[in-house]
Amino acid sequence: MADTDKVFAGSIPKFYEEHLVPLIFEPYAADLGERLKARKVARLLEVAAGTGIVTRALAAMLDQSAAIVATDLNQAMLDEAAAVGTARPVDWRQADAMALPFHEGEFDTLVCQFGAMFFPDKAKAFAEARRVLQPGGVFIFSVWDRIAENEFADSVTTALESIFPEDPPRFLARTPHGYHDPRLIEQDLRAAGFQRPPQIVTVSARSRAQSSLVPAIAYCQGTPLRNEIEARDASRLLEATDAAAKALTQRFGTGAVDGKIQAHVVIVDAY
Repeated sequence: MADTDKVFAGSIPKFYEEHLVPLIFEPYAADLGERLKARKVARLLEVAAGTGIVTRALAAMLDQSAAIVATDLNQAMLDEAAAVGTARPVDWRQADAMALPFHEGEFDTLVCQFGAMFFPDKAKAFAEARRVLQPGGVFIFSVWDRIAENEFADSVTTALESIFPEDPPRFLARTPHGYHDPRLIEQDLRAAGFQRPPQIVTVSARSRAQSSLVPAIAYCQGTPLRNEIEARDASRLLEATDAAAKALTQRFGTGAVDGKIQAHVVIVDAY
């Protein structure tokens, strides 16, 4: 993982919230909320909350008695999340998933949507999740499937090879879509001390936008892919975005676009 893969700063949080959240994150946030709605949740911790799409879903769907603490490594993302707001009060805290600032057994539920791929040491982060969970608590998280199963991200990655042929930006394939093997996920959970095998469910959905420019902007300017592009040549960000939009148009047509997205939802009990 490149050092810039975890940096969501500058204008990235706003582009992320405005473009990427409705494009790919909303259906999975609703899915996680539905999976937790039937459970009795007293105190929930969210790790890698980003700009709060899951937090908002949980605040709306869980019983009002459930306390929600939402954390992220990047304060800029939390600032954007707090600015958007939630249906009820949430405790927003900057925190590193590798060293959570909470006591053992402080939560009965831990949630992480599309954050585990960014953890430098997955087993260590999972061990932290287990540490702060009560016995009988649940850890539920999602990770993207391989990039070939996520059509917009795949098209954008391929398009950028024409802009930077000698050193194409590979952020999307390397990190968001780089942790998709269920066997590796189960291995890391065992190494973290989770004794029971996880339930891993593959969930497909559709990603829709009014035009190909929307996903092009979302990926090229609303993720750390922007950091990679600008590190090669900051003056070519708009050119790279335009190339991505053209590639998406060629694959999905003019006007509204519709592509497949696919992820794994992992559910594991803490004992």
